[in-house]
Amino acid sequence: MLLTVDAGNTETVVGLYRGDALIEPWRLASTAERTSDEHALIVRQLLALQGAVFTDVTGIAVSSTVPRLTSALRTMAERYFSAHLVVLEPGTKTGMPILYENPKEVGPDRIANAVGAFDLYGGPVIVVDFGTATTVDATSAAGEYLGGAILPGIEISLDALFARAAALSRIKLTPPKRVIGKTTVESIQSGTLYGFGAAVDGLCRRFLAELAGARVVATGGLGELMTPYCESVERHDPWLTLHGLRLIYERNQ
Repeated sequence: MLLTVDAGNTETVVGLYRGDALIEPWRLASTAERTSDEHALIVRQLLALQGAVFTDVTGIAVSSTVPRLTSALRTMAERYFSAHLVVLEPGTKTGMPILYENPKEVGPDRIANAVGAFDLYGGPVIVVDFGTATTVDATSAAGEYLGGAILPGIEISLDALFARAAALSRIKLTPPKRVIGKTTVESIQSGTLYGFGAAVDGLCRRFLAELAGARVVATGGLGELMTPYCESVERHDPWLTLHGLRLIYERNQ
């Protein structure tokens, strides 16, 4: 079995693979203070849900944008598993040319998304990841990572709004009844969902002007919520990063 771990600033997504089949994915809250032993305890409980134990895992692939989490996950893998470990970082073989001015600047999750999307949908392809940040990344028809755009994430933007606007209170982010809100709650919901959807559509339209014929795929923790509000998005793939991680693991055997 292969254990894939995508650790972001807000969520950590864990996937368990048997061959190329994703047996079970899990979403956890990311906690930078969590120790390697605590991570091991959580992983052991997740494996138990599938009737598995540490020794059933023969490989581990990690993508992390949080240095403290990267260190803790590496220590967990080395201490509790006798599995081959691949951490997606500069120098890791991805099978994809990175056409960034400085390839080391590209987040590992963005690379995993690009690898996964190109494998599943071919190229050119655009991936919109609705996570802590909203990223839009492009891969060429030849399978080259071209670069992308980064926006503040939806939850970050809402946190800033509520922190700076004394008269506004936190709301539950659910689909609004109408675009023209009749209450403050509806107005915030409309502005957030339709507004971010319009921003993504605007970026994708400009990307497509430079990358004609590209497919557009959405992923990330808020991908399912946002996809209906993005006219440019053709497909929602919640486990795209895990798929890319699995491919990268296989290319580093």
